Amino acid sequence: MGLKATFYRAGKLLVRPLFGCVARVRVVGGENTNCSGGFLLAANHISHFDPFLISLAVRRKIDWMAMAEFFRLPIVGLALRAVDTFPAERDRADRKTIRTAIERLKDGRIVGLFPEGGIRDGVRSLLEGAPLRPGASTLAHMAGVPILPCVILGTDRFYSAKGWLPLRRTPVWIAFGKPISHSPELEKFRARERIESELADAFKNLYAELRQTFQLTADDLPHPPRERMKARRHPLRRASAKTVDSLLCASLNLLHTRHRLNGHSREEMERYLVACEQFTPQEYYATPDDGDSSSELGTSLARVFSDGCANVAWRSPVNTVFAANNIAHAEFFPCTQGPTAPTVFLLHSLMSTKPVGYRRCAQRFNELGWSACLLHLPYHFSRVPRGYWNGELAITCDLVRNAEGLRQGVIELRQLIAGLRAHGCRDFGVLATSYGGWIGALLATVESDLRFVALMGPIVNIEHAIWASPAARLIRRELNRANIEASLVARHFHLSSPLHCQPVCDPARVLFVTGEFDSIAPAGEIEAIQQKWRGSELLRVQQGHFGHRMMRETIARLKQRGDL
Repeated sequence: MGLKATFYRAGKLLVRPLFGCVARVRVVGGENTNCSGGFLLAANHISHFDPFLISLAVRRKIDWMAMAEFFRLPIVGLALRAVDTFPAERDRADRKTIRTAIERLKDGRIVGLFPEGGIRDGVRSLLEGAPLRPGASTLAHMAGVPILPCVILGTDRFYSAKGWLPLRRTPVWIAFGKPISHSPELEKFRARERIESELADAFKNLYAELRQTFQLTADDLPHPPRERMKARRHPLRRASAKTVDSLLCASLNLLHTRHRLNGHSREEMERYLVACEQFTPQEYYATPDDGDSSSELGTSLARVFSDGCANVAWRSPVNTVFAANNIAHAEFFPCTQGPTAPTVFLLHSLMSTKPVGYRRCAQRFNELGWSACLLHLPYHFSRVPRGYWNGELAITCDLVRNAEGLRQGVIELRQLIAGLRAHGCRDFGVLATSYGGWIGALLATVESDLRFVALMGPIVNIEHAIWASPAARLIRRELNRANIEASLVARHFHLSSPLHCQPVCDPARVLFVTGEFDSIAPAGEIEAIQQKWRGSELLRVQQGHFGHRMMRETIARLKQRGDL
């Protein structure tokens, strides 16, 4: 405790002059923080700078709860633990976190948290009446301590370069309310209900007080970080994104050296194209009757809803030369509403290393009342043939195998949709990344019953993907060596290139998400298909093809649209 308190004080000494030069902080109700004993400090959250400025405004030491994701970065995690910050999972209740918080509160310390569960603005913010998460009231009641509400405004301006100009002195406003009792005289349920109600009212009142006292304008109020940053250039972020994309492109090209075309490749390609040219997308991606409850897939789905089994496996209707790839596999995460709940399909990117992040995402959808299904796309995870890397065979210079892999993915998704319909599900959504976005876009060309289709960095223009993408240099070399020219490949675009197709679902349900620094699925290609699919929406995210910002911002936008 003594050493960590010293680190905390040293940290404040370092941070105070920094923000003292660039911020002008005005505090209302600061005397409310001087109460003795333990209490829970609950604040709204509009930027990553909030805990620093709130800590400077409170004389006593605050033990902050921080997102568990930060602690997975070794240096950041070490620094956070050095000042008594402890991890909390945003999407689930963690007993260890709860126990740690209660112990510290009972020990007379201040525990700080953001009950919104993340950075929020507008209608998503509790300042505008968004529902409050129950965690703060639960902790206060269990520990027997009051809650001190705090509203902070202005820190989102530090996402802009202008906010750091020393002479500008960006204004920040902080208001602390009166402590809210943990209502020991009431039974647990009613006590938590009262605490939540009083806390929600306190946030609204403090927000109104700041606006009235300081005559705040619309620009002073919270804005999304991306809106604050949109006029700002990001040379470091752009360089970082380009570096990551370049390294991964180099890795893909190195992997492609393991694959060569044979002397009959052009003839095989021509035979395949002659057979496919007569098909429409509906015919090419047609499914067998697997919606029947007596089918192999129907039986597996029935087992999911009866005993909560998470895995569904069935024989793929598209047969390949690799036995492992011929068994379709999906991880199913049913929510508590049962088989009639809407279902979102999570489609991963090419060569995704682990499905852990998608499983966490599935849990978030479960909390929103959606069941979730993670389909193992062809040649990935459980479907990787022995001797190959995860996803290695999905995209190579063997364009026929590539096309059949896409066909597999789309047909298996349609089988799942048919099977779920047979069990009472009527609403479906798609959340897809990169290679999964390619398959998700093709699904939208044959399935009309989709509530939303969110495509993050999808491969939409196959002409660019083959003949211009930096990830396909070795593929181009092999195609040229086999005399497979662009005009020959283009004969399959009406079936495999989303830019050359039209959706059968309502385009207004389609959300395209592009990375502004993406060199693999460039923003220009995503813009082109968004304009062709009239009525669809385009969301820009400041990252390259590979990054973690896109998933978070996409889900936030789906909530804003009312899709979730």
